[in-house]
Amino acid sequence: MTTARPVSRTGRDAEKYLLPGEEAIINQRRHWAVLARPAVRGVPFLALGLWLLVLAPDNRVTSLLGLLVGLGALAYLGLAVGEWWVRHFLVTKRRVLMTSGVVVRTVAVMPLRRITDLTYSESLVGQLLGYGGFRFESAGQDQALSSVSYLPDAKTLYDQISGLLFPSDAAGARRGSEEEDGGGPFPGAAPGPGPADGRHGTGPIPGFRSRYPRTH
Repeated sequence: MTTARPVSRTGRDAEKYLLPGEEAIINQRRHWAVLARPAVRGVPFLALGLWLLVLAPDNRVTSLLGLLVGLGALAYLGLAVGEWWVRHFLVTKRRVLMTSGVVVRTVAVMPLRRITDLTYSESLVGQLLGYGGFRFESAGQDQALSSVSYLPDAKTLYDQISGLLFPSDAAGARRGSEEEDGGGPFPGAAPGPGPADGRHGTGPIPGFRSRYPRTH
């Protein structure tokens, strides 16, 4: 059985979506690599806006165009960073949750008891940077929370979720260790001392009535 690591200090605001008495075993933001695609899209436009601003400072047209392009790029990058900041992946002993949304907050929930299969994937870039993803399957039904990507230290998270989904393996290991220590499969059946001469008693079995009467 894997040992659950402490809940991340990041994302304490996401814990308000938990039920009373419910504790988050996993509370994790996505890997910073999720910001690579927005950076590739937004940084060139930001550079273009700055270039138009310094190209002809006295030209109002180019200056205004550069200002609009630069502000649009900053807004796009700001929304991407804000989405990364507010999105959290939470797992409790009862549910799996994913919070998202900067302007409109959305919370996707899937009960653990409905998960029938868990697939773990890790691309080549993910192996180098240290992130992976999961795919949840739930009794052949499409769920809002079906896949989660860009999770840091995904192998550890996979082990923790597997321990919650399949606790019988750990229980079986505990029962096996108890039997190896000398306890039988029936804890209350302790062997009693036999006769001194090594023979077994042949008295009647309690509650058993023979069809052949005993002769004295």
